[in-house]
Amino acid sequence: MRSEVFRFFADLVTKNSGIEIKPEKTYLLESRLKELARARGLRDVEDLYQEASRKLTPQLRDEIIDAMTTNETYFFRDQHPFEALRKVVIPELKKLRQKEKTLKIWSAASSTGQEAYSIAMLIHEYFPELLSWRISILGTDISQEALKKAQQGAYSQIEVNRGLPVTFLVKYFKQNGARWVVNEKVRRLVTFRKMNLLDPFPPGFGPFDLVLCRYVLIYFSSDVKKKVLEKIAKVMKPKGYLFLGATENPLGLPKGFVRKVIGRTVCYQWQG
Repeated sequence: MRSEVFRFFADLVTKNSGIEIKPEKTYLLESRLKELARARGLRDVEDLYQEASRKLTPQLRDEIIDAMTTNETYFFRDQHPFEALRKVVIPELKKLRQKEKTLKIWSAASSTGQEAYSIAMLIHEYFPELLSWRISILGTDISQEALKKAQQGAYSQIEVNRGLPVTFLVKYFKQNGARWVVNEKVRRLVTFRKMNLLDPFPPGFGPFDLVLCRYVLIYFSSDVKKKVLEKIAKVMKPKGYLFLGATENPLGLPKGFVRKVIGRTVCYQWQG
């Protein structure tokens, strides 16, 4: 791939999604864009570059971003954060919000929806008394394709085998051919919408009692990560919790967050 072509696509992706693509990832960019080029009936990435540099439509821009987005996720990913939610965080929030009986949860960079549905199942299974509250779980992602799948709530056998207990599969899914579909009582708690973490948050967004922003900040530069965390802080409810990915460095976390260790999980409570 010519350096000019790499720089064009790398800059486009960073500007529109915050994802940094370094020169050593040229092979990744080329392989993913090659698939997109073929899907659009083009010969190769060079042809895709010619088209995009000549006229970059919003649809083509979104398809390029989609191609470069990593949609790796699975049910109850890492397990320990969900234990922390079950044993400490949700019981604490239940006491704190007893008067208003409202819980707002945000799964940022929710990909194909497994994280948001995992939280909904956790509430159904261990906190049925909260189902009389106003519970909202919002899943957002930059990828339209990922969101489409999340909204369908239908997963392959391989996908439900990853992290989902068999008892939950039987209880909260119904089989439809080769796919497993999340049942209506779980889906009722969850909504999905397209959202770019780099864009200004919409009016009335939040405040949230719980935010999970896991395994997305690792793709951002330090400056972009800091800006995103500052924006998240502004939509946190007092005493609300923020969960990052297990491997993510909290550098750039605004003052007002207090580090909490719950079992094998590190999370952050908003005191601001």
